[in-house]
Amino acid sequence: MTKRILLLVAGALIGLILVTAGLVFFAVVITYPRLPALNALTDYQPKIPLRVYTSDRVLIGEFGEERRAFTPIDQVPQLMKQALLAAEDERFYQHGGIDYIGVARAMLGNIVSGHSQSGASTITMQVARNFYLSNEKTFTRKFNEALLSFKIEHNLSKDQILELYINQIYLGQRAYGFATAAQTYFGKDLKALSVSQYAMLAGLPKAPSAYNPVVNPKRATLRQQYVLRRMHELRFITDQQYQEALQAPLELKRGSLQYAVHAEYVAEMARQMMVERYKDDAYTQGFSVYTTLNSQQQSDGYQALREGLLDYDVRHGYRGPEGFIDEALLASGNDEALDEALADTPDYDELRAGVVLSASPQGVSVYLKGGEKLQIGAEGLAFARAALSAKNTPANRIRPGAIIRVKQGPKGWQISQLPQVEGAFVAMDPQNGAIRSLVGGFDFSRSHFNHVTQAMRQPGSSFKPFIYSSALDRGVTPATLINDAPLVINPEQVGGQKWEPQNDDGKYMGMMTVRNALTLSRNLVSIRILQSIGAQYAQQNLARFGFNPKDHPAYLTMALGAGSVTPLQMAEGYSVFANTGYRVHSYFIDRIEDGRGRVLAQTQPEVAGQNAKRTLDARNAFVMSSMLHDVIRYGTAARANKALGRPDLYGKTGTTNDMRDAWFAGYQPSLVAITWVGFDQPKTLGRGEYGGRLALPIWINFMSKALRNVPVYDYPVPEGIVTQTIDTSRGPQTEYFYSEYTHTNPELGLGGGDGGAAAQPIDEIKDLLF
Repeated sequence: MTKRILLLVAGALIGLILVTAGLVFFAVVITYPRLPALNALTDYQPKIPLRVYTSDRVLIGEFGEERRAFTPIDQVPQLMKQALLAAEDERFYQHGGIDYIGVARAMLGNIVSGHSQSGASTITMQVARNFYLSNEKTFTRKFNEALLSFKIEHNLSKDQILELYINQIYLGQRAYGFATAAQTYFGKDLKALSVSQYAMLAGLPKAPSAYNPVVNPKRATLRQQYVLRRMHELRFITDQQYQEALQAPLELKRGSLQYAVHAEYVAEMARQMMVERYKDDAYTQGFSVYTTLNSQQQSDGYQALREGLLDYDVRHGYRGPEGFIDEALLASGNDEALDEALADTPDYDELRAGVVLSASPQGVSVYLKGGEKLQIGAEGLAFARAALSAKNTPANRIRPGAIIRVKQGPKGWQISQLPQVEGAFVAMDPQNGAIRSLVGGFDFSRSHFNHVTQAMRQPGSSFKPFIYSSALDRGVTPATLINDAPLVINPEQVGGQKWEPQNDDGKYMGMMTVRNALTLSRNLVSIRILQSIGAQYAQQNLARFGFNPKDHPAYLTMALGAGSVTPLQMAEGYSVFANTGYRVHSYFIDRIEDGRGRVLAQTQPEVAGQNAKRTLDARNAFVMSSMLHDVIRYGTAARANKALGRPDLYGKTGTTNDMRDAWFAGYQPSLVAITWVGFDQPKTLGRGEYGGRLALPIWINFMSKALRNVPVYDYPVPEGIVTQTIDTSRGPQTEYFYSEYTHTNPELGLGGGDGGAAAQPIDEIKDLLF
């Protein structure tokens, strides 16, 4: 009996040896040589997305299938490495690719628990699987995974393997690698995370969807606590660190795709430019595009425009709920059902969508996405109080099931709404054309249409300075007297029917100087000036400011801004005045870098006084700035002078017929800023909504911050300018004149020579001018 048992044992051992030998032969002789080469690891080139930054290195856009950022192993914080080892492979630096102790521990744990709960997959094995194999649970895949792990360990150092893992692993929310995950979940650099946040990230590789803190915060927290416990047991963290990390709040970034600065329109401009230049490689080669934006000024422009549009919207009343959901969903108390009902109603930054749970004139209860519930009291209902009345039709009443907008105000939550009106804001450096702030609309996620670069709108009176500048070159001076009186224009002069233009206030002021006419934006004076110099001359003169003459037909209506411009064109045009006469082209890309930081391309801007072309006489620019300064001191933009209190501000308001467009174009010598407000489908903005009321406050809001530490600048008087004291309605005033004129059309020359004496009405053309 004993002999028989010994024979059976010997046979089993021989069989085991033969099977083992066969497996070794199969692995070493047949399978191992057929394993894939390790080029993907040794020459690692991850798909790194296109990233767009401000000039001060703030990320404003990221484009690509995979959100990824490569981080060298020596730049990975020690606590991040230790959190990974604690969570995934504590013996990583001891084993040779397969952790046999870990395998034994896992097998024992599976036997004790009665089901498979641990696979003892090492970091090396995960690298092999992520780069070369599928996730199918078969013997062949596991066998190849083990062999690949041996091969990887034989060819790469431990730090190289860990570096690949840290940069390649998928961690949910389209984030690949821990550096990107840190930004995605916490909005921070990897180096800036806390112990609790490292543990949260280290818990993701096991099951990114199950332990995603955005989708499953409870399960993610349990996984995080396990990682912290393992870090503590392995003495990676102290008792105090462990306890503090357990108590630390989650502090997730709200919205995984938000950026610190709203510059979506510029990021999209950069994306289009890069795709045109590099095709599909733009999304995978790790290019970095540095724009000319200043992150603070971009934020200030974004906030100023939104606040201005929301203020306008409040003035014109609440329109009612955006829609309604089935009230049966409210009774169910099912948060998931309410989230689903709100799925097609996105939040727009601070304007959050919610479902009304209950409503009365005393208070409204609102459900927000994600389960947040809030109570809005009497002060927060002021804007929409009329919509709470039972007298309203059900479609216009705030009632249970209504979808409304709320925002956080200075005194708590309040009802708001999404404005229908649109706007644009752009600020640029007039010395070189660098765009510092660009906001193409109220919200990029609502409309990708860029009103700064794409919206061709009538500029109204904000265009008058370009007509006046042409007049200065033909002999008009700021002191020239012109009659502000009724005028009837023949059809051939306006390209249509008989025209009887009026001033905005419907009144006439009689004889007045050109300076006062621009200050007070008198339409009849502007038309008479254009009559005198000739519409065709003024049209061709527009090219020196960067405008396309074809967009401004040579009719007298051009004097009132009846042509078409974009806000960006206006910024370039006003820059010619601001930089004393040089034509600079706007630009928004400073440089392009490859994935290793090498500069591939850099803009060489035109700089006023250096390589930019002078297109306007310095005397003309100086006199125009002098008159535009009066617009802010005494005229239609006087509230800017009161609000900002600076002596170096210049600008012009603009409002088109029926108040369809509201503009303010202005500058300080270091910064030009343009604001436009209107509806995409042009219609009246409403009675009294002039550029000075609607667009100017946005400009003031921005400039009050942008000029905070900018010293006051006085334009030096250029050669060829003489001064003269003239009595005006405001008392003695210094006036500027060219010291001499070259009249291109003496018959229409409006005085002014003679050492800068004030020009007086000329009898021969009295009928034309007066």
